[in-house]
Amino acid sequence: MRKESTLLLSSIGQLLTLRSASGKHGPRRGPELKQLSIIEDGAVLCLGGKIVSVGTTKDALRDPWLKKNRKKVLEIDCAGKVVLPGFVDSHTHPVFVSPRLVDFEKRIEGASYEEIAKAGGGIRVSLEGVRKAGKRILVEKVLAALRDMAAHGTTTVEAKSGYGLTVESELKSLEAIREAGSLWAGTVVATLLGAHVVPKEFQGRSQNYVESVCKEMIPKAARRKLAQFVDVFCDDGAFTAAETEQIFEAAAQHGLSVRAHMGQLSEAVLRPFLRFDPASFDHMDYVNDDDILQLSKHDTVATLVPGANYFLGLKKYPPARKLIDAGVPVALATDYNPGTSPTLSMPMAMSLACTHMKMSPAETITASTINGAWALRLADRKGTIEAGKDADLAVFAVADYREIAYWFGDNRCAMTVMNGTVASEP
Repeated sequence: MRKESTLLLSSIGQLLTLRSASGKHGPRRGPELKQLSIIEDGAVLCLGGKIVSVGTTKDALRDPWLKKNRKKVLEIDCAGKVVLPGFVDSHTHPVFVSPRLVDFEKRIEGASYEEIAKAGGGIRVSLEGVRKAGKRILVEKVLAALRDMAAHGTTTVEAKSGYGLTVESELKSLEAIREAGSLWAGTVVATLLGAHVVPKEFQGRSQNYVESVCKEMIPKAARRKLAQFVDVFCDDGAFTAAETEQIFEAAAQHGLSVRAHMGQLSEAVLRPFLRFDPASFDHMDYVNDDDILQLSKHDTVATLVPGANYFLGLKKYPPARKLIDAGVPVALATDYNPGTSPTLSMPMAMSLACTHMKMSPAETITASTINGAWALRLADRKGTIEAGKDADLAVFAVADYREIAYWFGDNRCAMTVMNGTVASEP
């Protein structure tokens, strides 16, 4: 991995800039999801970790500055390849020690998510490993995941805590995320998910645990600048709507933005939470028509994670078409975690979105780049290939962008550039 002061990607078969055709501010909606703003025989010039020019190769090679300095530029020929903004994976849970193989087998035998959790499996299985692990082990686990994500074209990652569920282990998890992020060339956004489930020692005393989240975890994470967001799993078997509002209030008081797991197992009424201006509602398998209408009027992104539905063997997937057709901004993410979505691959999430949620390949690309950036409030820096934005690029060894979602289970990513750093070369 090396950082280049100047980098030129040239002769690009298809350069997907995702530059807005309308110039409207805000996440992409409806027909805008299909607008990729493709340049053929394209070129991208990057300097100092930023994109400085985007256009055709012919125009790039005419540039007087480039003519004068071409010997100092690392030029990579991308003929016959597709270049797009690096993926923004806006929902992951990378701080864990071991896979949950018993859960996997029990699910194959017919146990449901709820049944596994009630029997002592599920999220709580991961707690012991994280609580006992030293921070160095957690840093290594997170960094390994980030590197694997980059190999699949991901350059920006939202990383949640949530497998410690004590003040000490949640802060330790956030510290591991920060340290791993500092060792990776891409961009990491940290989220405190202390409200993942109520841990066993607080069973029957959920309000006591919520108070610990609000009065200890959130203030300490905010004071040490360990997280940008606070997340809550608001669903059956996790936290109630009232508890979620209480946690959101605490986050707001300490200057942290909010997001939430919503509607994965059952329908939640979303309207009351919109006053907190959440960055995203994630999963959204169950959502009512009134809430869809409300979301169409807000910039809160519906982040869909079909990897979880696939791995859980569910027939029901999030209603992507209904959301998109109603004008709700939609993003895609892997939901990388040890229990319900052990995948690091955004192209796999895109393929599932095409086959099971009937999103078009173009829609999945927009949902995985600029709308993912909106879900993390990074759209001013990430998600499109435009002058002034971070030099985050993914190069795929395919002739047509539709192949990225087409070749499922196969990694066609040839190179990733993260903040101007070449992670791998074709």
